[in-house]
Amino acid sequence: MTDTERWVVQQAVNERYGREIDMQDVETEIRLYPEDRELTLCPGFYWKEDGCHFVLSKTGDTRYRSMFFYRVRDRFATGREEYDDIGDCVTTLLKMQADEEAKRLAEQEASGTS
Repeated sequence: MTDTERWVVQQAVNERYGREIDMQDVETEIRLYPEDRELTLCPGFYWKEDGCHFVLSKTGDTRYRSMFFYRVRDRFATGREEYDDIGDCVTTLLKMQADEEAKRLAEQEASGTS
């Protein structure tokens, strides 16, 4: 990951939460193609906020994937396999998680009022 890629992701994450969020450089293991049997190590970023974990991986020169999860078996993707722009990747990831968070809060409120 380049310094520019880190800056783009860090700025988007900080803007989403309104403060500096600790983001870590990580190595992720990904199947680059569905038919792959082997996992490929890819550089990435990881951060955690409000009980949600986020991972953004670089799978090629300008190829990115992302996901978020609350528990290991409770994973969410953006609905798009890969992005060619890291800004689009992180922005979509944060939007999808915000939508999921709002849905979960609405469900909690609905079950609490019954």
